[in-house]
Amino acid sequence: PTLWYDWNTSVLLVEDDPLLGEGVRHALSREGHSVTWAKDGEEALAAAATQAYSCILLDLRMPHLSGLAVLKRLRAQGNRTPVIIVTASEQPGQKIEGLDAGADDYLVKPFDLEELLARVRAQIRRLDDRTGDTISCANVCLDLSARTATLDGQPVALTAKEFRVLAYLMRKSGKFINKQELEDALYDDSAEI
Repeated sequence: PTLWYDWNTSVLLVEDDPLLGEGVRHALSREGHSVTWAKDGEEALAAAATQAYSCILLDLRMPHLSGLAVLKRLRAQGNRTPVIIVTASEQPGQKIEGLDAGADDYLVKPFDLEELLARVRAQIRRLDDRTGDTISCANVCLDLSARTATLDGQPVALTAKEFRVLAYLMRKSGKFINKQELEDALYDDSAEI
């Protein structure tokens, strides 16, 4: 699939199954997300306390601390990051409990990977308060689906990394961005910087 929006989003993946976790991590990375993979509930809370994420994918059945407990703690701490529960349980009561606890979406395993990626994109669009796949600042416009940039309506050639940096800075327009924030947005937790 085409990298449709490579705008430097960071996703917290909370999944204890190594095979599923690796597959989802790879798919998210392929789409341009930097991914932190927490393998239990305590790791998830620690990761969420040290970095801001664009979206959290949360399994409910986790060692040490359930996904539902993680979600409730995040919301109690004021963390408003969009959360998509991804779990094997399709019991209506558990769905309702997860959504009432503050989840933004709920997806039952096994799931279609493209559907998961589409749900992540939808949550991030809402977070950015966008309805489409373009962002503009002054006379610069980025089309995130086509991965093109224009300056005063004229195309600008950018490398993939330049596009990612520009997209991140445009998303954070008007805010101070330090080096660590930029590195966190550009690289996943397993990358050598």
